Amino acid sequence: MSEKRTHSDYLQKAAMYDLLAQFYKYSIPSLHTQYYLKHIKYMNKAMNLMRTYPQSLQEEARIRILHTSHNSPNVDVYINGKRLVKDLPFKNVSDPFSLKAGKYHIDIYPTGNMVDSVLNKKITVEAGKSYTLATIDHVKKMRLLVFQNQPKVPANESKVRFIHLSPDSPAVDIAVKDRDVVFPAISYKQATEYLGLTPMTVDLEVRIAGSKTVVLPMPKLHFKPNQSYTIVLVGLANEKPEFQFIRIKE
Repeated sequence: MSEKRTHSDYLQKAAMYDLLAQFYKYSIPSLHTQYYLKHIKYMNKAMNLMRTYPQSLQEEARIRILHTSHNSPNVDVYINGKRLVKDLPFKNVSDPFSLKAGKYHIDIYPTGNMVDSVLNKKITVEAGKSYTLATIDHVKKMRLLVFQNQPKVPANESKVRFIHLSPDSPAVDIAVKDRDVVFPAISYKQATEYLGLTPMTVDLEVRIAGSKTVVLPMPKLHFKPNQSYTIVLVGLANEKPEFQFIRIKE
């Protein structure tokens, strides 16, 4: 199973083959013909994709809201005055929704209360991209972080990244249980790069950075083929709610 191609992918390939065709036009006519035919092939693929998926859909971004503000009530999320997420609890992520590329104003309220917002923020989203918008910190100083997702995975592989959103926890290492560190020194508000994996079940653990001290076991994490994951560290190190992790499929 091959990775799904986008309209932009086909146009880029078509442009590359057009340049090659022009380069060899007079010096090696056989290569000119070969590359020109490839140019036509990918232009046709782009046009077919345009007919299959209207441009209005291709220009949309995919958005999900992750609620990690530890002492916040459930929240409603309004974008440009329209409620798109209702009654989202701590440690939960919303269903994804689509927005056209552009700028948006986000208002977050305690569920059912449109009088006193707990957060106002402006964001910009790009066509064809996927984002996680995460509420963080104490409810009285709640902020919104924007993380770009990478849901595409090479055929029959898996991948994972970690995001540290526990406000009173020190920097941490992610390691295989009793073995080597995989992601070193992840600080609060930081997201790692994605790590490609062979599908597997593995025992991981969170350690205080640079030490062997385990602060959170993560046993029997199962990574399925053709799936991308984000694992988020939430809660508090020294108070309730306890330090914990949530796993999100992308």
